[in-house]
Amino acid sequence: MPAIPRLLTIAGSDSGGGAGIQADLKTFAAHGAYGMSAIVALTAQNTREVRAVHGAPADFVAQQIDAVFEDLGVDGVKIGMLATPELVRTVADRLRVHAGPSLPIVLDPVMIAKSGARLLAEEAVAALREELLPIATIVTPNLPELARLTGRPVATESERLAAAAEIGALGPAVLVKGGHAEESEGDELVDLLWTPDAVHRFAHRRIVTRSTHGTGCTLSSAIAARLARGEALAEAVGGAIDYLRGAILAAVESLGSLGHGVGPVDHLYRFARKEGFA
Repeated sequence: MPAIPRLLTIAGSDSGGGAGIQADLKTFAAHGAYGMSAIVALTAQNTREVRAVHGAPADFVAQQIDAVFEDLGVDGVKIGMLATPELVRTVADRLRVHAGPSLPIVLDPVMIAKSGARLLAEEAVAALREELLPIATIVTPNLPELARLTGRPVATESERLAAAAEIGALGPAVLVKGGHAEESEGDELVDLLWTPDAVHRFAHRRIVTRSTHGTGCTLSSAIAARLARGEALAEAVGGAIDYLRGAILAAVESLGSLGHGVGPVDHLYRFARKEGFA
């Protein structure tokens, strides 16, 4: 194995640079990993809106995945936006061919963009449950995604854990992200990591900012990078949460709330500060 982990992201491209493939590759770099990509869709978007989505043919997505695995090798996979059932099935098929049982696969079930644009067709949800959840190491839904995947209420922690257990019965660990919790729940946000053996609770203060574009992509990519370098699951999740919170807090200072909508986080904040480039 090379000296640095080799990470493959299978996701859509964000022309605004804050989410999707672009966020994943920046996050991999921030964790000292070598990033590779299989692009499933091009988007025309910025911090305010997704104007258009142009999907890649499923067979071309399969060729991208094959090309990376067969030559460069892969130590961890992050899966993001997969708009259609055909894409879901294609990605699952190629990973079943290439991925061994020890390869970490992090699934971020991207369904709706921060701007409100729907990124996963309704008929693709069943395919996601049937094809990808059983082969994923961990899935990272936010609260709306958790509700859509299970059809369950997710208003309380006990309801969220029950929904996580339903997903976990299909195979993966489940990180329930609390960022979409109602403000009425207070200043404390809680991320819940469900595994068959334990529940880990990561509590932290709500950060009031508009620099949250691509946070789900960034978190899942950070988990993949940490798992690929050998960290245990709970350690990888905790470290990824800390990294993301630092990137959010640094964004206003370093990027000046870039854009006029939901701005991006500062993925390379640690590198820039250390090397004096910012």
